[in-house]
Amino acid sequence: MPRIYILTDLEGVAGVARWDQTGATTRGYAQACRLMTLELCACVEGIRSAAPGADIWVWDGHGCGSIDLELFPSGARLINNGPTTPPTLLDRSFDALFFLGQHAMAGTPAANLAHTYSSEHIARMRVNGSDMGEFGCRAALAGSMGVPTLFVSGDDKIAAEARALVPDIVTAEVKVGYAPQLALHLAPVDARDVIRQKAASATTMIGQVRPLVIPGPPYTHEITITGRTDPDGYLARGYTQINATTFIKTTSDLALLAI
Repeated sequence: MPRIYILTDLEGVAGVARWDQTGATTRGYAQACRLMTLELCACVEGIRSAAPGADIWVWDGHGCGSIDLELFPSGARLINNGPTTPPTLLDRSFDALFFLGQHAMAGTPAANLAHTYSSEHIARMRVNGSDMGEFGCRAALAGSMGVPTLFVSGDDKIAAEARALVPDIVTAEVKVGYAPQLALHLAPVDARDVIRQKAASATTMIGQVRPLVIPGPPYTHEITITGRTDPDGYLARGYTQINATTFIKTTSDLALLAI
């Protein structure tokens, strides 16, 4: 039976569209976590409909967490939110990586809640000269271990971003992005139906989709920070500052790019 790793985030969930829904102390956070976890339950149900004995691991990958533990799906296993070092227990033993509730990279026009790792500090990220967001960095890290990325849910903008990198990926578009804090959403119950169906379809494609592979090593990582970000943290991690806001590091370890 297949082993599937699900990486969850919060910004790509149907019904979540504003920054005041995504932080631990924001007013809409508890509801957003419930919506996320119910989408996760639908994803797990879809996987199991195609592969009843699947071994499913879930990493709560949102910065302050995104999962309501009391609603977590029975039989799946949880890697809890908290300090972690990539690849966060993902290894070659997995048959597929799924992204649930994902958002587009920073700067994507009309994308809902788009950012790259930090909505406050990172304006742009490039790997080997190509713009890359969280999806690309983590899918490439999985690809370096031979693990293909088969599924992503979120708005139409992350779906397009994912297809540009993994043309055969199955996408579950649960909303259409119109602005940083505006989207046209499916009803949550309808979004779960789409996720359930698409997750089942993605599971049937195990063994048919190639992993995302970035040529290398070496890998050159370029980060453009926002104007008020303290650069000391990047300098301490071995980046070279090339202008007021741009930092570069070359490494042989792709895991270092999935910050």
